[in-house]
This record gives sequence, C-alpha cells and structure tokens, in this order.
Amino acid sequence: MTTHRITTLDELDERYGPPATAAIQKELPALMPGYRAMIEASPFVAIASSAPDGGLDCSPRGDPAGFVHVADERTIMLPDRPGNRRVDTMRNILVDPRVALLFLIPGLGETLRINGRAEISTDPEHLALFEIKGKQPITVLIVHIDTVYFQCSKAIIRSKIWDPATQVPRDSLPTAGQLLEEATNAEMLASEYDPWLQERIKQTLY
Repeated sequence: MTTHRITTLDELDERYGPPATAAIQKELPALMPGYRAMIEASPFVAIASSAPDGGLDCSPRGDPAGFVHVADERTIMLPDRPGNRRVDTMRNILVDPRVALLFLIPGLGETLRINGRAEISTDPEHLALFEIKGKQPITVLIVHIDTVYFQCSKAIIRSKIWDPATQVPRDSLPTAGQLLEEATNAEMLASEYDPWLQERIKQTLY
C-alpha cells in the first residue's frame, strides 16, 4: 500500500502538474470590487481554524445575504450569534489567529476563499453593526485578509447542490434528537430533545 502513497512535494507536482496561470493570478492580497460583491451576496460562510494542541475546527456561519461586513479592502467582520457555546473557533483563534473562510452564494457556481488572521471583538460599535430584531451578536470576528481568490464552479456543478431535484427529504435522515440519542446510548431521548430544540431555536435564533 505504501508504494501508492504520495509523500513528497515532487511526487505531488508530478501527479497533478503545474497550476494554471489563472489559478495563480486570481489570488490577491486584498478585495477587488468583484470579490466584495460576492461577499455581500453571500448568506453563508464556513470558517476553518486550528490550534497547536490539535484543535481543528470548521464551523458554519449564516445570516441574510450581506451579513459579513466589509470594513475595508483588507478587513471583514462577521457576527458570532448564540449557539451551543462550544466556541471551538474562538478557542482556536485565541491560540492561533489564522483562519480560512469559504463563502457560498445560492445559485452561483463560483465560491470565494479568504485566508487571514482573526481577532475577537466586543466593541459596542462593532456589535451594533449586526443587530437584528433588537438582538446583537455575542462577539464579532474581525478577519484581516492575507489572500483572497475565487474557486471555479466545478465542485458546485458536480455536486448539483443548487438543483432542487437533489434536495434530500427531511424525514429520510435522523433528526438532531435521534442523532443525540444514538450518540449518548439513549441517555438523551429524541422524543424530549427535538421539541425542546425547536422551541429553543425560535427563542434564541438571534
């Protein structure tokens, strides 16, 4: 099996070949107008973080399109709203500020990728930027951009993620409560957790 493993950069380059010129030239150190427009159209971003102790994490963030605030061409801000209080991303950022973000735009094949360094803010002016229904986020993530570039549409096309015909019926997969019941060997019951969760989402969405 080891003879079929790639273990060096030379082997990797030989297998894949050199990147296309466009793949290199699209990477910038700051937002251009087109990249800013993609951020402002996106209602969803996944943020990846890490820490030296092995604290890898990739966490979703979502709000109405435009919820990520572009402060300037090198800085974006996004709210961190009430959740499960694991705060894995936040813990990692306190140790290692490097983050990677992937923006999705419904109906669009291209995605946007940002690599940078994040800090956690409780500045009242920052919190006020993201108030919805009278509720402010708990904190605001400020991301200082190192690199930004778009990803071509191949993955989206292959996945058919925006095709309504590929949507999975909700009752074909376990509910959150059923997953929790299975994970805890029935110490927590779906019949109790699912109704509680639905009510909690209504009360604490913002």
